[in-house]
Amino acid sequence: MSAQEIDHRHMRRAIALARERLGATWPNPAVGCVIARGGDVLAQAATGPGGVGSAGHRLHAEEQALTDAGGEARGATAYVTLEPCAQRSSGRASCTDRLIAAGVARVAVACKDPSELASGRGLERLRAAEVLVQADMLTDEAAGLYAGYWRRLATGRPLVEPADNGLGFDAPFSLAHEESLIQALDRFGEAGYTRLWVERGGTLELMLRNEKLLN
Repeated sequence: MSAQEIDHRHMRRAIALARERLGATWPNPAVGCVIARGGDVLAQAATGPGGVGSAGHRLHAEEQALTDAGGEARGATAYVTLEPCAQRSSGRASCTDRLIAAGVARVAVACKDPSELASGRGLERLRAAEVLVQADMLTDEAAGLYAGYWRRLATGRPLVEPADNGLGFDAPFSLAHEESLIQALDRFGEAGYTRLWVERGGTLELMLRNEKLLN
């Protein structure tokens, strides 16, 4: 197996880990992380559900994987589906700082994070610490994980999609009494929702489609 094939196998595993957490981590994006040396996986993790961890903090994928890998992480590669944070809203150590402290030799990233807590700053710090950074690995395969997250960052509103059930979504889209579609979208966005669903073929889908408010 070539080095590229090994890289892609690990990143696809990280993507799969993140996909399993869709709908369970908002307002945070679902992130997957695999720490490996060559073809051997040392540890893997995904973003924790809300409020999990010390003092109620949500556990990030990288910090969990690094904890599990322990000293084996030194000199290894971390495969992460979304750019590691450069700052934590909770004030805890950022994933960038944790990766540097753990001594990983390389960080492969699928997608960039335009939020104010990342936006390239983490990658710059990794490079400054002489960690090899490989960005945009399997971006096309991972991008679907963050469509709703990116939409809320850009517009303040969540993505709404028709579906047969709510699997993998943050919540169902609904209207409060005498609320307009735009008001509802703004309400959900302010609450931190990133990806909502409406019943396929239902009234809400038709209303949103007529207003060109569906994905």
